[in-house]
Amino acid sequence: MTYQAPIRDIMFNIEHLPPEPEGASTGGIDLADMEAALDGLGRFCSDVIAPLSRVGDEAGARLKGAEAVLPEPYSQAYEQFAEMGWQSLPHPEKFGGMGLPRAAAAAATEILNASDLSFGLCPLLTDGAVEALLLTGSDAQKQKYLERMISGQWSGTMNLTEPQAGSDLGRVRCKAEPTADGTFAVSGTKIFITYGEHGLTENIIHLVLARTPNAPAGPKGLSLFIVPKFLVEEDGTLGGRNAVTCVSLEHKLGVRASPTAVLEYDGATGFLVGEENRGLEYMFVMMRAARFAVGVQGVAVSERACQHALQYAQDRVQSRPVDGSTKDAAPIIRHPDVQRMLLRMRALTEGGRALAIATAGWLDMAKQGSSDAEEMAEFLVPLVKAFCTERSLEVTSLGVQVHGGMGFIEETGVAQFYRDARILPIYEGTTAIQANDLLGRKVLRDGGATARRFAGLVQETEQSLQGGNAQAQAVAKRLSEARQMFEVSLAWLLETAGKDPNAAYGGSVPFLMLTGNLAAAWQLGRSVLAASTKLEQNENTAFMAQKIATAVFYAQHILVECGAEHLRITEGSTSLGDAAVNF
Repeated sequence: MTYQAPIRDIMFNIEHLPPEPEGASTGGIDLADMEAALDGLGRFCSDVIAPLSRVGDEAGARLKGAEAVLPEPYSQAYEQFAEMGWQSLPHPEKFGGMGLPRAAAAAATEILNASDLSFGLCPLLTDGAVEALLLTGSDAQKQKYLERMISGQWSGTMNLTEPQAGSDLGRVRCKAEPTADGTFAVSGTKIFITYGEHGLTENIIHLVLARTPNAPAGPKGLSLFIVPKFLVEEDGTLGGRNAVTCVSLEHKLGVRASPTAVLEYDGATGFLVGEENRGLEYMFVMMRAARFAVGVQGVAVSERACQHALQYAQDRVQSRPVDGSTKDAAPIIRHPDVQRMLLRMRALTEGGRALAIATAGWLDMAKQGSSDAEEMAEFLVPLVKAFCTERSLEVTSLGVQVHGGMGFIEETGVAQFYRDARILPIYEGTTAIQANDLLGRKVLRDGGATARRFAGLVQETEQSLQGGNAQAQAVAKRLSEARQMFEVSLAWLLETAGKDPNAAYGGSVPFLMLTGNLAAAWQLGRSVLAASTKLEQNENTAFMAQKIATAVFYAQHILVECGAEHLRITEGSTSLGDAAVNF
């Protein structure tokens, strides 16, 4: 089956889940216009991009000399993608973008990546590079590169990882020697560079971390450089090939049509971005955008798996229903445990979508200069990234399970979703890195102030739900229980981190999963409030009733798992330490 973009659910979230003030997620753009743009992208992706997924998985990217070659349909599809202006959706009109708010951009990222994760990675990295240059590039650099990147004519990458460094960027060795003309000669090896080499665009703009001579040791000695695949003349035309070469492509478990390159820089011409030794600071701009987008990819692949599993369950006839309603074999969707799996898949997917789109609203408010919004956005981004990607593994695994033995057979397609999803908790910082960031930089650094503010916002939603009907009250009850577990876990971590950091950080991933679970449920609780109002007005009653039912299922089947995470944090540190001594 093909993919259909869930436009109605996306627009419900964009309309009803912005943070205060109201309308933050729309940026003043008419909702009907936004819906028309996203619907157009959805139809394009369904017709053109989604059919690539199977083709790309089977053929993959391959290296021919120093050129990465993708399956032929990818070039044709990308050309249409760029010509129709889809790369430009979230970017400033000043440089040729459409200027849509981040909530719409998140929705577009989901739609594109649900269609084909391999294809979607190229625009995703370009979006991050554009954002980094917008915030840190010089006026001349913006004029030289941004318009063509935003149009999709050129793509962008981020070059951090090296063979000896991994996620420990303080060990980066790539060198950047100043030259007489004010540029730098960049030399070294970068690995795991997504779309580091390909032929979809005329040029690739690499953003590269490297060390200048006499730079301080560690992460404070890194600078950021623009290193284009082809040098760019003053009039914007392409010049000669730069001294950067793809020496190999990785052979991967999934996303096989996305070329993951090993790049060798041999005195390549680079252009300093901003000031020397501030490269990691600048790159974090791109990394935050990329981390958020990877979280949205988790929602995307979950949605694709949901649609596939639901269709199969409706069509597959096997066994009589346990309630005796018919003596004949029935579609498996009639069986209670299949229903449970499908509902769990849908609840996790819609919870992740709600969390991502709400977070996008906080990011937009932060961009407008709100320091309170910046703090909340910083707190929520690691939740979107890690919680949504970890849950995508569960959703895609359940998709295989719904198919039974046929799920283990490649021809049904669901095994690919499982394989593709596996990279997402690793991309742009593993789940543990996100958890350490959440605990260290977002909780301990301000003494838990932002975390307590988050809990206060959840409590406000609880109180609103308590005044509603029985379904709203059921969600409020579980939301309240989970919030209290969050608060107790938070207090334990704040008390423990100073005297026993191993114990505190040993609970960082459970804390992130507890917090992400609570955050998604919070947004689904807000969905109940909005859907209840719509039901009272007799608007889209079937859809609104389903939104409420999904939120109740989430509260009673998924949110209750916060109790286990709470115990892992507060009571699991002793066994963790005792067991670790045996390694």
